[in-house]
Amino acid sequence: MAGLKLAITGKGGVGKTTFASTLALLLAGDGYRVTAVDADPAVGLAGALGVPAEAVATLAPIAGMKDLIAERTGAKPGGYGGYFKLNPRVDDLPERFGLRHEGVRLLVMGGMKPGGAGCMCPENALLQALTAHLILGEGEFVLLDMEAGIEHLTRGTARGVDGLVIVVEPGRRSLEVAGTIRGLAGDLDLPVYLVGNKVRGKADEEFLTGALPWGKLLGFIPYDEGVVRADQERVSLLVTGSAAVAAVAAIRDR
Repeated sequence: MAGLKLAITGKGGVGKTTFASTLALLLAGDGYRVTAVDADPAVGLAGALGVPAEAVATLAPIAGMKDLIAERTGAKPGGYGGYFKLNPRVDDLPERFGLRHEGVRLLVMGGMKPGGAGCMCPENALLQALTAHLILGEGEFVLLDMEAGIEHLTRGTARGVDGLVIVVEPGRRSLEVAGTIRGLAGDLDLPVYLVGNKVRGKADEEFLTGALPWGKLLGFIPYDEGVVRADQERVSLLVTGSAAVAAVAAIRDR
C-alpha cells in the first residue's frame, strides 16, 4: 500500500483525535512509516497515542517557537505586513522536533492564526510550508488531526491531501458541520470520506446513512466505554481492548 496523506476533521467532540491516533497506531503496527500531525490548538493527539506524560511535557508546538520562526522566515512572530519568507526551509523540522512513539512519528504543529487575526504572518508561513512538505513526501502515511470546525479549510491548510475524512456522530449539529466542510472541500477539489462514530446501534447507522447520501461512508465506530477509560488512564485505545479498535481496523482496510 502506497503512503496516503489524510486530513481528519469534524465538529469538536466527535472523536476525530481518537480516530486519528488509533488509525496511526494500526498503520504503524502493520509496518508502515507513519507521521501523525497534531494541527489542533488543543494538542490532544499525544495523549490519545498514549505518549507518557513526561514525554508530552517536552513537546512544544512549532507555532509557538518564536526563535525558530524568526530564523526561518526572517521576521518575528506576531507581526503583520512587512517582509518575510513565504517558503521557508522546513525539511529538517520533522526529524528535529518529531517524537517517536510505538512506531508513529508525532509532530505537534499547534494552531494557525485565524484569518481575522492576520492570516499572512510568519507563524502561518512556516506552518503552511511544513504541512506542504509533509504532504508532498513519498512513501509515508501522514495523518493530519485538524482543528475542529472549518477554519483550516478556509485557509487552505489541507490542500493537496489525498482525502479529507470527516468524523461525524449521530447528531444534527455534527451533520451540519460536516455539510459545511464538504462544501469547502469541494472548493479545494478534495475527495471527502465519512466515518460514523459513537454509534449505539442499527438506528444510529440508518440515521447517518440517510442523512449523508453525498459522502463515501467508510464505516461505523461503536460507542464504547473503553474510549473514556483510555482518556482517563492516558493510554491508547489499543491498550483498552475497546471494540472501537476493530471498527477502525476495518476502516483502515477500506
